Amino acid sequence: MKHLILVVLLVGLTSGCAANKSEQQAQSQANSAAMIQADPQHDSSEDANIGDARDPFEGFNRTMWDFNYDILDKYLLKPVTQGYVAVMPQPVRTGLVNFSNNLAEPANFLNNLLQGEIDGSMVSLARFLINTTVGVVGVFDVASSMDLNKEKESFGEVLGVWGVETGPYLMIPARGPTDIRSTTGDVVDNMMFPMNILNSNFTLFSAVVGVIEGRARLLSQDSTLNSSLDPYVFVKTAYFQRLEFKVKNGKVEKTPEEQAEEMENFEEFEGLLDDL
Repeated sequence: MKHLILVVLLVGLTSGCAANKSEQQAQSQANSAAMIQADPQHDSSEDANIGDARDPFEGFNRTMWDFNYDILDKYLLKPVTQGYVAVMPQPVRTGLVNFSNNLAEPANFLNNLLQGEIDGSMVSLARFLINTTVGVVGVFDVASSMDLNKEKESFGEVLGVWGVETGPYLMIPARGPTDIRSTTGDVVDNMMFPMNILNSNFTLFSAVVGVIEGRARLLSQDSTLNSSLDPYVFVKTAYFQRLEFKVKNGKVEKTPEEQAEEMENFEEFEGLLDDL
């Protein structure tokens, strides 16, 4: 996996395939997808000039999307999640999520600090200290009851604030949608304390809990994704909207109605897009 990340990073740096989100591009691609669905014999090469500049590897990405959603999710992740929800008591599930989230608080502290968000960094530090001690290594989220709400920030967001573009969109097997900037940020985040001193089994357990709980939130929302004109385009558009929203801390140049609609669309699928 590390070798794959390095290769992808090299491709991104040498190709310079980075572009900001374009509403016109997203609409054009959605129209192209509609044409293909309406006419299965339609030659997609005729629409090569309508492609999304953010997604230069769309052929590969669509293949990986089909593999992730039609095979891994259908035959592995969804059945495991349904069994987990059926047998695991809610208090235990909540404790596992709290414990996993607490491990990320030191990274939240540093990433807030690197963005100049002093208040956010202090909240993250306080949350880690309180939940690790009073909250029994994070099993109980005592800090939230004290109005110290999570200030989640990734190093990928730090790079975005510093002006680094996303780079090409990528659909990675067993991981889902990402981009060069976010993947780089994930690597850095996983090198921070306490993740850097925990053994691999421990960090894998934390990751699995996050993935299953994310999928559990979506069990009642599958029909919405399946009914969309092109689920691949839907998820990709929502992914980039969410990136922009997070980097700008919600300060995007859209009307409140547009922001609310986009956030509602994305939050239904955010669990599937969370980084493993």
